[in-house]
Amino acid sequence: MLITNATLINEGRRFQSDLLIQGERIERIAPQIPAPAGVPVVDAAGKLLLPGLIDDQVHFREPGLTHKGDVASESAAAVAGGITSFMDMPNVNPQTVTRAALADKYRMAQGRAHANFGFYLGATNDNVEEIARLAPNEACAVKIFMGASTGNMLVDDPATLEGIFARSPLIVVTHCEDTPMIKANEDAARARYGEDVPFAEHPRIRSVEACYKSTELAVGLARKHGTRLHVLHLTTARELEFFHVGNLADKQITVEACVHHLYFDESRYADLGARLKCNPAVKAATDRQALVSAVFDGRIDIIATDHAPHTREEKAQKYFKAPSGLPLVQHALLALLELAGRGELDLETVVQRACHAPAQRFGVAGRGFLREGGYADLVLVDLAATTAVTPSSVLYKCGWSPFEGHTFPARIEGTWVNGHRAYWQGRVSPQPHGRRLEFTG
Repeated sequence: MLITNATLINEGRRFQSDLLIQGERIERIAPQIPAPAGVPVVDAAGKLLLPGLIDDQVHFREPGLTHKGDVASESAAAVAGGITSFMDMPNVNPQTVTRAALADKYRMAQGRAHANFGFYLGATNDNVEEIARLAPNEACAVKIFMGASTGNMLVDDPATLEGIFARSPLIVVTHCEDTPMIKANEDAARARYGEDVPFAEHPRIRSVEACYKSTELAVGLARKHGTRLHVLHLTTARELEFFHVGNLADKQITVEACVHHLYFDESRYADLGARLKCNPAVKAATDRQALVSAVFDGRIDIIATDHAPHTREEKAQKYFKAPSGLPLVQHALLALLELAGRGELDLETVVQRACHAPAQRFGVAGRGFLREGGYADLVLVDLAATTAVTPSSVLYKCGWSPFEGHTFPARIEGTWVNGHRAYWQGRVSPQPHGRRLEFTG
């Protein structure tokens, strides 16, 4: 397929060009490419052509939690949102905490994922040896929940943490919140409100101090052991003191922000309530502004989603029973484009943090860039159109979005995965084209 008259944004440049796809790869990028005989032509008419986004943090809920979402449903929503590769978390059922469970999960996704896929191995208090045996291409990284999680996936044993940071052959990624501090805050809130705790209390229960203390521990362990560390979903201005501007390739320790923490602040608990409840919590407007600034200047290296669907019924419960998490993959790029339209970010930065940087940090082979010879994972965006988010337009299995009622000032026109049109003008291809991601280590 030949895409003509596109505005490409890639590696800090914005330029007019054609792009020729041959099989799964980008064959050529040039100002004017003659159409080969029999090759379909898409006239982009000046629209933006970006690398497909690589989302390093999703919860697609399979296996075991598939009433909320599954690999097929959530990856379909992802390609509709311009995300062409995802890395899925291990807190499913059974938990992905053994290499055998990891292999099962890869088999489960084969032939069903609309986007390319990689999976994490989860850490527990008793699987250090399993982590140490990981081969470089066996998982995208090792995930440690250093804050409250389900089952035995809260790793709070000091000796175990030392062992994982010392021995993991892969990048260690961390969810950083201090559980004892959170529990104390929950007890205080319950004493004040009973079971009817207002959702606006969530950022005080999952507090700045709880995040800071846990991030300080993770960064300290990484510095002690020389561990490659990636801190997930930063939410506070205070934690930024642990990170610095610099060349991503030179960083031992990196950090990300998620779309909802860049877009929302605590004022939205008033209308969204449980639909905004996530861990770590959406916090103050000053925290949001600090995170956006840090994405712009490079202290924050990566943008992800932490897509985590729950049903409407689950979310309709009171504070302590309503689960944490938001469905986000279908509208994440649109939210980032809106931030760029407001002048808070620019498009080159969005592409760097959401496409290039995840590929570089995790060693994703052949993806994340518009380069001749690379995989043709692409997204075509129309900045002159709009997207109204309605319940009928939501593709998640859970059937809702925190953006319902909002109109974004852009539209995802189409998405290509491995050279195939995975999404085009409102329709997801019925044939999944996602492949297992390859990691170079």
